[in-house]
Amino acid sequence: MKFLICGLGSIGRRHLRNLRALGQSDIILYRTHHATLPEEELAGLPVFTSLDEALAQKPDAVIISNPTSTHMSVALPASAAGCALFIEKPVSHTLTGMHELRANLSRSGKPVLVGYHFRFHPVLQQIKSLLASGELGEPLSLTAHWGEYLPDWHPWEDYRQSYAARADLGGGVVLTLSHPLDYLRWLAGEVDSVSAQMGQISPLELSVEDYAEINLGFHGGAAGHVHLDYFERPAAHWLEIIATNGFVRWVNASGSAEVYTVSTNSWQRLDPPPGFERNAMFLAEMAHFVRVCQGLEPSGCTLEDGIRALEIALAAHQSAEQASRRIKLA
Repeated sequence: MKFLICGLGSIGRRHLRNLRALGQSDIILYRTHHATLPEEELAGLPVFTSLDEALAQKPDAVIISNPTSTHMSVALPASAAGCALFIEKPVSHTLTGMHELRANLSRSGKPVLVGYHFRFHPVLQQIKSLLASGELGEPLSLTAHWGEYLPDWHPWEDYRQSYAARADLGGGVVLTLSHPLDYLRWLAGEVDSVSAQMGQISPLELSVEDYAEINLGFHGGAAGHVHLDYFERPAAHWLEIIATNGFVRWVNASGSAEVYTVSTNSWQRLDPPPGFERNAMFLAEMAHFVRVCQGLEPSGCTLEDGIRALEIALAAHQSAEQASRRIKLA
């Protein structure tokens, strides 16, 4: 297979390394040369500064890892060219272009995987299986908390110029840290209402929101809450689920979860495999994408999943602009 990677910032470089680790060597690059990382690991790879020229090389799959606001500028021509797509989360910063993208993919029949990599966390997968089995009963309340100090993300660059901090690149904490908006829906079912407050309250010099408090209403009746921020130190990312017959607490730092089951009045600990580290999720995600492209597996995070997460994020913004009015989703 031939892969085209569009965007060679930190996440694009990670995908490149993982493709190589999976034995893929036919890789070409589309670059604007705005990345601030060293060039050494890109040596020897064909580089194109024109997307048309890159697509003329007939890649089988395109990995879209450029800034959020430029995703559709690659996804639309790449899908029209008949390529399979890996689109980093979120799929975009607006819904503009989604109908055209759907139409292109319908014509080509090619798959899409959206890069919500926490779906590939082994312990979250175990939690999903427990919920699906009914062992814990019905989820009633879900809380996800993610706070992380933005200047520590990429110490080699000015955080104020990063995509996460710039509205013109699709930044802001809600879109940039939208993973819980996806994995809560993946775990507990469809979200049908959203309310939120957000703003810029830290001393960080930002023109985008640096915190958000988002309330979710699930189709099955469960209530959800998501806290996101750019200023918490030390970083904290955790999930709690209260269900009719149990309780779950997962902590990203350890990767482990504690699960209480009412029927046995006992706790169990779910641990990731020995040696698990963060890149294992990205590697599993990319291995899955290769199999999806080969027709061996259905996409584990479809375009429609990605669009729904974006709709939730945009509804949160709309609610915050309207004094936390609850927004119903279609």
